[in-house]
Amino acid sequence: MPDTLYQCMTKATTAEGEDIRFSQNWVTSRRGTLRVTTESLECGDWHIRYSDIREAVLFSTRQMFIPCYVLRIRTGSQIYQFGLNPGSYWKGELPFPVRRERMALRYSPFSIVVRLLLLAAVAYSIWKTGR
Repeated sequence: MPDTLYQCMTKATTAEGEDIRFSQNWVTSRRGTLRVTTESLECGDWHIRYSDIREAVLFSTRQMFIPCYVLRIRTGSQIYQFGLNPGSYWKGELPFPVRRERMALRYSPFSIVVRLLLLAAVAYSIWKTGR
């Protein structure tokens, strides 16, 4: 049994592929604990051995005004994304090779429509109470 080096809560998906963005896929994403062990990343029944990682990129970004990270892991057959809260662990040395990048999250068409509908509902509510 490998030793646990770090663990944290995460949202994770395999539905985004290369894209790093706000989308409906994050609404239904897996929620759970991400375990960083001496041999692999584990989240539920996902066990990603470091030897299977072809590419790992840790994106620093912001969700509204809150700093966060998105870890994108590419193996031979799958691309995983993990939404991570800020923490000093992710700033340090990781047990697998990782490239670090800064980026701004993009919005999918679905995400834009949801935000516009929410804004319209708030504006309508304010207008109706002010009458």
